[in-house]
Amino acid sequence: MSAPAPDRPDFPEGYGLPESTDGLLSWSDVEPKLVAAKHYWLASVRPDGRPHSVPRWGVWVDGRFYYDGAPTTRHTRNTEANPHVTLTLESGTDVVIVEGTSTATRADPETLGARLAEAFVKYHGDDYAPAADAWSGEDGGGLRQIVPERALAWTSFPTDCTRFRF
Repeated sequence: MSAPAPDRPDFPEGYGLPESTDGLLSWSDVEPKLVAAKHYWLASVRPDGRPHSVPRWGVWVDGRFYYDGAPTTRHTRNTEANPHVTLTLESGTDVVIVEGTSTATRADPETLGARLAEAFVKYHGDDYAPAADAWSGEDGGGLRQIVPERALAWTSFPTDCTRFRF
């Protein structure tokens, strides 16, 4: 997957965003934060239009976010009805916001499953250690992937506020 194109986001007048592209972040500065994070926030929309946010464990692998869980969870039922989601990291000052779609998927244990199991090592200390075949069954072990459409990131608002389009 190629790196997304950076530009300035559209914010209302008065937010102080620079008009030039000087100071934009690069995707190579932002993506490692998604890989390294341990806690993420997932926002979805309930069928009646109300928002729903939940903390999630997951991994950023091959330019996508992978997480798993029971198909009966509120967030999974939400994304089955409306796949549009927002994924954020915990910081309000070192910001990464990913907008995309969440869909059910499966992972072959020899390829993607092995990479996912390796990435989930960050949760072994929390007694969560899925094997490479955890997501290969008919139901994919509840595995979902978020395919990013755009992202926002900044560390020094508004000077480095950057939008990435995938």
